[in-house]
Amino acid sequence: MSNIDQSDTLVLGDRPVKRLGYGAMQLAGPGVFGPPKDRQAALAVLREAVATGVNHIDTSDFYGPHVTNQIIREALHPYPDDLVIVTKIGARRGEDASWIPAFSAEDLTKAVHDNLRNLGLDVLEVVNLRAMFDVHGPAEGPLEEQLATLAELQRKGLIRHIGLSNVTRKQIADARKIVPIVCVQNQYNLAHRADDVLVEDLARDGIAYVPFFPLGGFSPLQSSTLSDVAAQLGATPMQVALAWLLHRAPNILLIPGTSSVAHLRENLAAADLVLPAQVLTALDGIATRVDHG
Repeated sequence: MSNIDQSDTLVLGDRPVKRLGYGAMQLAGPGVFGPPKDRQAALAVLREAVATGVNHIDTSDFYGPHVTNQIIREALHPYPDDLVIVTKIGARRGEDASWIPAFSAEDLTKAVHDNLRNLGLDVLEVVNLRAMFDVHGPAEGPLEEQLATLAELQRKGLIRHIGLSNVTRKQIADARKIVPIVCVQNQYNLAHRADDVLVEDLARDGIAYVPFFPLGGFSPLQSSTLSDVAAQLGATPMQVALAWLLHRAPNILLIPGTSSVAHLRENLAAADLVLPAQVLTALDGIATRVDHG
């Protein structure tokens, strides 16, 4: 389980991480496919992140594919003792850059070994199983066989902890009957709040919630309220959006991604942004609270 407190750290699995981490998806080429335009810039972003205290990096071997993990290894290996690298499996990439479910026991086992090899690790700290019943969002479907495969790889010492991604509340509840779940990764941000109730439920159970697309992803957040608040606070809208997530619940871990050192520094500065009560109220009004079934 993840031990939750009100400080700037959270215990993910059994390793303390700072609540503001880094997501490596943007280190691959356009569409998260192929090599980056500037490999040296990608290496610099990773090194700057770790140098400024980031100790939680989120990645996957299907970013590229293989590209992002190989860049992480080149930039940071041998890894700092406190660095926690979290990866995800459950998909593969087609030659046309499509996202294809890779859910068989053979697929999942191969993905774990690919991540180990490309990251230069003997064991993966956290592996998230990404449900692929719908590429664009959570959809019901059984995960028992896939989790049994991960549990076996865990028994073999290749995985320490297991998480879930792109999942429904039912899938999470069913999964927890099979294996301990240390984190959930779903889309969540100021404007996309389908998991409001889930975030609170997981917080009560000591499970980390890691929103992907915290800044809107491929459709960046646009809101006059957000822009007005940012102007009042002397911050950027994206800094405010990240700060809102940190205020939202103590079990939230952030993994904003960027391929720019300047943008990385801007993102990390959000950790120091204090949002007064009236600002939080205004920001909460951007999206109506709804809940995944």
